[in-house]
Amino acid sequence: MMPPLLDVQDLRLRISTASGDREILRGLSFSVAPGEAVGIVGESGSGKSLTVRSIIRLLPRTATPSGRVLFAGRDVLDMTPDELRRYRSHDVAMMFQDPRAHINPVRTIGSFLTEALVLERGVPRREAERRAVAVLDEVGVSSPQRRMRQRPHELSGGLLQRVMIAAALLAQPRLLLADEISTALDVTTQEEVMAILDEERRDRGLAMVFITHDLDLAAAVCDRLLVVKDGLIVESLTPGREHEARDPYSISLIQARSWYTASTGAPHA
Repeated sequence: MMPPLLDVQDLRLRISTASGDREILRGLSFSVAPGEAVGIVGESGSGKSLTVRSIIRLLPRTATPSGRVLFAGRDVLDMTPDELRRYRSHDVAMMFQDPRAHINPVRTIGSFLTEALVLERGVPRREAERRAVAVLDEVGVSSPQRRMRQRPHELSGGLLQRVMIAAALLAQPRLLLADEISTALDVTTQEEVMAILDEERRDRGLAMVFITHDLDLAAAVCDRLLVVKDGLIVESLTPGREHEARDPYSISLIQARSWYTASTGAPHA
């Protein structure tokens, strides 16, 4: 049996505040196989975003993690600064809910996409630009050469999320981390962006941890669903078989959906 690419063991996270310490994650354990997409589903405040940020060790200064986050056998929580920088630039790529908060507004899209290739991997700038244009075209960005010269404020939210997907793919990672990346998009754009991400991930055989509050969305793009509540995984579900849920919280999420999956035979609400 192939070992997992990502193996999270008893992950706990404590955050210090003025009113005292608060335990946000309370012993999460799960694994992700190479090429597998795992969805982490839960309401706001359940701990799902801090789970994915622990995987990349991008945490508040007041946060203290414990447990183990093993990537290909290496513990991310014990990595040196140099090891962590290489891990973030070569092995894993993260996509965030609000692209505008993570792209320098005065830089061009081309500069954003090519910087890591040039500085971290030593790719000649002209070759980096060629790769960036090709990937933008692949993820459905029209007129990619013109987009390379534009700045973030000139692009719609949907186009910016496609740019973020392109940036992730350019890094050639083994693991994608997606944190609520479709929340701010309208339904049509959301479907387009998620279809692109799903197709590109499968074509490249990439593993993914997909964070969302939307059970339907996770079921559409993931191989396995983990339901999180109050910093704990309460249930693991198989997409298309959510009706087999036994945990009361999982059942409440299913009942709250705007529509049921085709496997239940229920129509849109």
